[in-house]
Amino acid sequence: MKARVLFLCTGNSARSQMAEGWLRHLAGDQFEVFSAGTYPVGLNQGSVEAMAEVGIDISCHRSKSVAEFMSQRIDHVITVCDRARESCPIWPAPTHLLHWSFDDPAAVADASERRASFRRVRDEIAAEIRKFLATASA
Repeated sequence: MKARVLFLCTGNSARSQMAEGWLRHLAGDQFEVFSAGTYPVGLNQGSVEAMAEVGIDISCHRSKSVAEFMSQRIDHVITVCDRARESCPIWPAPTHLLHWSFDDPAAVADASERRASFRRVRDEIAAEIRKFLATASA
């Protein structure tokens, strides 16, 4: 049975979506991968564009509520923003909880700086995913 990983942020619009895309890309079918938000707001086009630049298509992702996953077995819940960590629900089954704090690229006001922020956060997430995979396969 594959380990199930849920990336959680507040809006499930950028950071958790990029993390889901990275883990699927880097781990192949090693995991079942999901993302959700405590208050989902829709997929941010900036995350779609940033991931497309590295050859990962997340354009078909949708923003989901964490409530969709509460009755499911989740082996790893990884919060990717501080607000999600603070409001992360208690999981009914044993779950390995991790927290990775990334800046919110969508919060940057200037369009060119926001694009650069999406790229930086995308690359930071990739680095954490690679570390996660190194420890998961060790």
